[in-house]
Amino acid sequence: MSAPARRDVVRFMVSRGLSERRALRVMRMSASALRYQPAPDRNETLRERIVALAHRHRRYGAGMIYLKLRQAGEQVNHKRVERLYAAARLQVKRRKRKKIPLSERKPLGRPGAANQVWSMDFVFDRTAEGRVIKNLTIVDDATHEAVAIVPDRAIDGLSLTRILDHLVLQRGLPSALRTDNGKEFCGRAMLTWAHQRGVALFLIEPGKPNQNAYIESFNGRFRDECLNEHWFTSLHHARVIIEAWRREYNEERPKKGLGGLTPSAYAEQLVLKHDKVTSDSKPGCY
Repeated sequence: MSAPARRDVVRFMVSRGLSERRALRVMRMSASALRYQPAPDRNETLRERIVALAHRHRRYGAGMIYLKLRQAGEQVNHKRVERLYAAARLQVKRRKRKKIPLSERKPLGRPGAANQVWSMDFVFDRTAEGRVIKNLTIVDDATHEAVAIVPDRAIDGLSLTRILDHLVLQRGLPSALRTDNGKEFCGRAMLTWAHQRGVALFLIEPGKPNQNAYIESFNGRFRDECLNEHWFTSLHHARVIIEAWRREYNEERPKKGLGGLTPSAYAEQLVLKHDKVTSDSKPGCY
């Protein structure tokens, strides 16, 4: 019989008129054991926080949950988080990826400042009635910010240049754009736009998506955490949900590759670092 059960029996006998000393003797239990108060479970609060985060972000694994806890100011060990996460059976089922022959892999260098290189691509989905949604995704290679996600029924080269002009007014002009060889990116409208503004176009080799690794990684997260998690009833519905996810990705979602910072926070850090270098390089007055 367990200790808690024996304590319950002793209390029952006492309630029936037996003296405590006699009841303890019958159950072969000491008075200190009867009065023992179990220490509160120090993991209970943390476990509740982990479960709440996992339910809110259904595609987050233990690593992302750990980063979210640290982001909120929790000083917690990652192994403890992983243990509680596994004990609660919250593991995310990863979708199997199609195996493709490996090409030569070269690390993609990260620019040192925002707006040096933007990567662009398209991700397709459908609304409930079966109509196609064409999502233009644009990522800043330096900060990993989702510069824009533009869902529409169709986006041609001219529409693409108009979208870029709108973004330039908000963020400034990128020095270069990295894309695949899609007709929207290689057409006359895009080539003319880039030439007139002095923007370089980096076109990856056909069949080598690893040369555009930043946008490919982002597109995977976008599909897994947003597109696959929602059933869009209309294009307007898709735009609202996708824009909300983009803002959360930039402002709330920490990234291990950025030292646990969100893309927006990392972008601010780069600006401060650049300003410090600029001020330090200015000659002093004597």
